[in-house]
Amino acid sequence: MRYVFNQEETIRYRYPTHVNDLLYGREEAATTETFFVVLDPGEAPPLHVHPDVEQVFYMIEGTGELQIGKDDAKQVFTLRPGDVVRVPPGTHHSVYNPTQAVVRYLAVDAFSGPRDPSEPTWDSHAEALSNTYGWDWSKIKGAK
Repeated sequence: MRYVFNQEETIRYRYPTHVNDLLYGREEAATTETFFVVLDPGEAPPLHVHPDVEQVFYMIEGTGELQIGKDDAKQVFTLRPGDVVRVPPGTHHSVYNPTQAVVRYLAVDAFSGPRDPSEPTWDSHAEALSNTYGWDWSKIKGAK
């Protein structure tokens, strides 16, 4: 069992909209997984929701815009280094990089109940995400 995970050992997942640098996946812990999110200028993951996960973000670098909710219920918050964000399960959200500098934050997923048995590993989750958005999974894991 591992107890220490170093950012020098992350595995990169380069989606068309953002990067996840995985520190450890759901297969290595009972209730969490942890990764860095990197947003180049103009990038944002698609607006999405996790029914079974509460997320916590810690802003490390850059200025981002957090969208919570959608349509008429949409709220937008400015994020700066040192800010901590909590996204409850079932909440639509996305972080956008409106600047010309990189945005980087640490994300911790905390599962609020039984995990989806069809996604037992980070890879299976990332592949399902790729299928949902029509991304080429073969180009995502380990991309530079």
